[in-house]
Amino acid sequence: MIRIDLRPVWRFRTRAGEREFDFQLIAILGELDASGKLTQAAEKAGVSYRHAWNLVGEWEAFFGSPLVSKERGRGSSLTALGERLLWAGRRAQARLAPELENLAADFERSLNEPFKEAANQIVVQASHDFAVGALRGLAGESGIQLDLQYRGSFDALAALRRGECEVAGFHVPEGPLGQLMRARYAEGLAFGRYRLVGLATREQGLVVRPGNPKGIQSLRDLLRGDVRLVNRKLGSVTRALLEFMISREGLDRERIRGYDSEEATHGAVAALIAGQQADVGLGVKAAAVAYRLDFVPVCTERYYLACHANALDAPAMRKLIALLRSPAFRDAVVALPGYTASQAGMLLESLEAAPAGR
Repeated sequence: MIRIDLRPVWRFRTRAGEREFDFQLIAILGELDASGKLTQAAEKAGVSYRHAWNLVGEWEAFFGSPLVSKERGRGSSLTALGERLLWAGRRAQARLAPELENLAADFERSLNEPFKEAANQIVVQASHDFAVGALRGLAGESGIQLDLQYRGSFDALAALRRGECEVAGFHVPEGPLGQLMRARYAEGLAFGRYRLVGLATREQGLVVRPGNPKGIQSLRDLLRGDVRLVNRKLGSVTRALLEFMISREGLDRERIRGYDSEEATHGAVAALIAGQQADVGLGVKAAAVAYRLDFVPVCTERYYLACHANALDAPAMRKLIALLRSPAFRDAVVALPGYTASQAGMLLESLEAAPAGR
């Protein structure tokens, strides 16, 4: 099978000339920002201390300005330029990764068509999620060809109904918040025609800056003039969830600064907040932790995979369900902040049969 990995290329131009950026530097700067120690940052980034120090030095010379500040007895910290570079790199990766992965999947599908092994291939469209990413990584190791494309939950389910994919990933909140979502999903998931497979549960909430300097505790704080929101794209369930909560509380969205500022993924929302370009956004806890941000819980969501009922006996689906029930997948999910895998691989006939939670 031919695999494709598409990555962005950055070319910097300064008085020192032109140079292609090495994204390994972003990994080093990120670990250094978290630990304050270059030795530890190099180890976690998977490179030697000498290589890490040389890479930092080369780019400092190119920019003509330090990226790292070292203080005796205090370790190392990022300079203002280092922080800006880290933020830009992380935001680019968070924003572009889903689009590049989708494009790579399209190319892979076309190139692999002559070698297609239908018994091991599954076409999946799913809402972008950290547990789905973990599943994709483990699928390859298990001999499953997961043709994954990221789409909003509603779009993914529509694609399943049209026969454009074999599996659709979507998420629904627990409790009262999920009642409206369940009704919307149920309209397109005809009873008896589809089956649901549990993937994971996750915490969704307000992602805020470290220490929550604006004291944001509820949606009503979004109406304050000193608070800037970064929203998710129209068509995403996270966006629909926010709109439902705003309507339920009788808030005027016209008064919310940044309401029309949109990002495609939880990671991109967190990156914008980490870069101090916004104060708050609705997202999963795993994204907040990844960017060292604070998190105000709002609800718990259940993430499901939907497929046609008659597809459960297909060899690839049996392998996928077995993977979802495996210790390897459960361990990968539990390692994600705010995630649990207690119902991973559980089969359900409909959303009505799914636990509603609190």
